[in-house]
Amino acid sequence: ASALGGIVFHPVSTGPFGELPLSELREAIRPAASNIHYAPPGAICVESTHNRCGGTILPSVYLRGVKALADHARVPVHLDGSRIFNAAIARGCDVREFTNRVASVQFCLSKGLSAPVGSLLCGTKDFIAKARRYRKMIGGGMRQAGIIAAAGIVALTEMVDRLAEDHHTARQLAEGLVDLPGMRLNLETVQTNIVIFGPKNPPPEGPSLAQVLAREGVKIGDIGGGRFRAVTHYGITAKDIEEAVRVLRKVWTEFVRV
Repeated sequence: ASALGGIVFHPVSTGPFGELPLSELREAIRPAASNIHYAPPGAICVESTHNRCGGTILPSVYLRGVKALADHARVPVHLDGSRIFNAAIARGCDVREFTNRVASVQFCLSKGLSAPVGSLLCGTKDFIAKARRYRKMIGGGMRQAGIIAAAGIVALTEMVDRLAEDHHTARQLAEGLVDLPGMRLNLETVQTNIVIFGPKNPPPEGPSLAQVLAREGVKIGDIGGGRFRAVTHYGITAKDIEEAVRVLRKVWTEFVRV
């Protein structure tokens, strides 16, 4: 984005559930209007569900507050909603409860919705026309993409409700690990299909937990700082989770210093 679009990012702190404090957002926007040394703000970007916070959901009331702040500053809000349908299923609401608070949203068809590939960018007609032109300028686009779109249609029409299965298996995994000695895992953040966990006192050297588990047939991601990420998805059953919990509990005491 910086190389191709000349975009300057202004990160603000992220709360434990993925929220950007409104006071910090307000402060981040304010200087540009009155100080020529600051770049004028072009957009506020928020993420839900939030990956690194463990699949947490930004409440619609929070998004309403972001929108009010953005409208006052005349800045659009973009939602990184790669797993926004997970949020809707978890909250038992229509996905538009979240998307109608923002100017644009991107979501993936290839995560929990199970398509082999694909994402969608949604916004106003003028916004999408501009996005298509920019995509063409940087070499984007694909010929005969209908076969990919067909899988995306199946994802949207047949795979949304099944996301609840992934939420159940993620919860099953978290509850199977939370009582381990020296475990750092916050059940309050297990709201959808991601579990972030790790040892309170990670070993200073040697193979990571992800490497140890991979040898046992269990795949998790090492996201740094002694934290690991497990994601449930289509094809992962309750029986698979039972086996993953068994394996992880077996290797845990060898890996962790309590």
